[in-house]
Amino acid sequence: MQWVGRVTLLALVVFAVRLAVLHLGSEVETRDRVERNREVRRTIPAERGRITDRCGRENLLAVDLSMRDVGVDPSKALGVGVTQNVAACLSPFLGMPTDELQARMMEADRRYVLLKRAVPEEQAGAIRALKLPGVILTEVSVRFYPQREFLCHALGFVNRMGMGGGGLELTLDAYLKGSPGYVESRVNALRQELDRELFIPPLSGASVTLTIDQNVQHIVEKSLDEAMAEQHAKGAWAIVSRVQTGEILAIASRPAFDPNEYGQADAAHRMNRAIGFNYEPGSTFKVVVASAALNEKLVTPSTLFDCENGSWTYAGKPLRDTHPYGRLTFADGVKKSSNIMAAKVALSVGEERCYRYLKAYGVGEKTRVDLPGEERGILHEPKKWSGISLTRIAIGQGVSTTAIQILSIFSAIANDGFLMRPWIVKEVRAADGTLLVQGSPEAVSRPIRADTAATMRELLARATEEGGTGTRAAVEGYRVAGKTGTAQKPDPIHGGYSQTAHVGSFVGFVPAEQPQIAIIVVIDEPQPCHYGGVVAAPVFARIAAQAVRYLDISPRGLRPFAERRYTEVARR
Repeated sequence: MQWVGRVTLLALVVFAVRLAVLHLGSEVETRDRVERNREVRRTIPAERGRITDRCGRENLLAVDLSMRDVGVDPSKALGVGVTQNVAACLSPFLGMPTDELQARMMEADRRYVLLKRAVPEEQAGAIRALKLPGVILTEVSVRFYPQREFLCHALGFVNRMGMGGGGLELTLDAYLKGSPGYVESRVNALRQELDRELFIPPLSGASVTLTIDQNVQHIVEKSLDEAMAEQHAKGAWAIVSRVQTGEILAIASRPAFDPNEYGQADAAHRMNRAIGFNYEPGSTFKVVVASAALNEKLVTPSTLFDCENGSWTYAGKPLRDTHPYGRLTFADGVKKSSNIMAAKVALSVGEERCYRYLKAYGVGEKTRVDLPGEERGILHEPKKWSGISLTRIAIGQGVSTTAIQILSIFSAIANDGFLMRPWIVKEVRAADGTLLVQGSPEAVSRPIRADTAATMRELLARATEEGGTGTRAAVEGYRVAGKTGTAQKPDPIHGGYSQTAHVGSFVGFVPAEQPQIAIIVVIDEPQPCHYGGVVAAPVFARIAAQAVRYLDISPRGLRPFAERRYTEVARR
């Protein structure tokens, strides 16, 4: 038993030495250590700026909310009885099982365990009133999207670090995030603040006003949801813009996601297909070659073309029309969407001139819309074209575009030939009201003359009348101009084109005489029918019929901007 006594004596000696160090050590060092323990330095997060539609503060799309993270100090809530009681009390407020909460509270080696993030203030207040031992409520600022999936792809989301992770939250992050504050203070033994030695208040982020009209956006999203259900489609997207300015009034993509729960969304659902999905546009692309031929005075609306009774071989490759036609005027060929006529028109234009018009219309280039994730499409240079490329590009094959590019092309035709940059940010204002960014119309180019554009508008209006391919796009009381598109999707496994997967679309503007708004609707892999005139044109009509009445657009339209303004912009 001697060894027991020796161990006990040694322990007493060590204890005595430790007491001596604590009591006889440097008073200054001890005081410094205490003072350091009573100094608190922390960063104060800044409130992120709001995002609203074009009407401003009344129509909130994204806002920061003050919430509370709920955590616990296991050292204060330790003990089977106490822990079980605390867990049982928190369970209904946090929506978590009691046994799960209790298990997490038993992590005794930690001073803080997070139980749930971002609990609303109302629930946090009820928890605070319970005065549960060890429970800690920490104030946090959380990004909130009150309309959930509404406009989700354009808005994007904010990640757990408070950084924009997509959409406008990403592109405008520098404006929205503001500047955090900072505080240094002294606290007592209970960690209660005694005085502040330094305080720098946070600077709230700037507020963003969009060109989006919330009501038009609702019309578009509801129409797409109905189309997805009716057509059993893989996806659908649409854009509505003002013809003269390029302002985007609505932009939607399906499938959608909830930005409040972005982490639970499939990555594919977060893709903005309206600007980020490359597809072969099919017959909607015929307007490029048609307008080029008119602009070069190679054809007139009455020029006759032999459409070969529906089957024509060029460079050893057959080209067919959906319906067999004999001789058609240029105007009727556009109305009935003849592939053969479009190919022959393209040959008259020639490769170099056709390529020049394609570039002038922005094909193969980003539109520079102020949203992230835009694709540029695919347009090869003529030196890489094969012997039949020109005849296939004329009908929207062998070239890839995005919906916003096609909409811009039709908007240029509607706008006397001026190609406008699409934009969605109306203005950005600092927290004190200072204007930081002001959106404005910008003419990018002018591919065709005003007289050419006027002729094309008349030809496209005939396409929605009896005998045309877009009759289902008609709107009662208004004359609609537009074009259907049906394209086979490339088959990545077997090569060539799929026989079952198609993209159906319709793009146009209204009123045809003096266009005010342009709309594109794209349906991805609709079932069982896949023709654009059947699956997309009715959705266009549904959107247009409600939009023209809500926006108070008269059947003949009005032009609020003079042509001279665009001419000046285009020359810069």
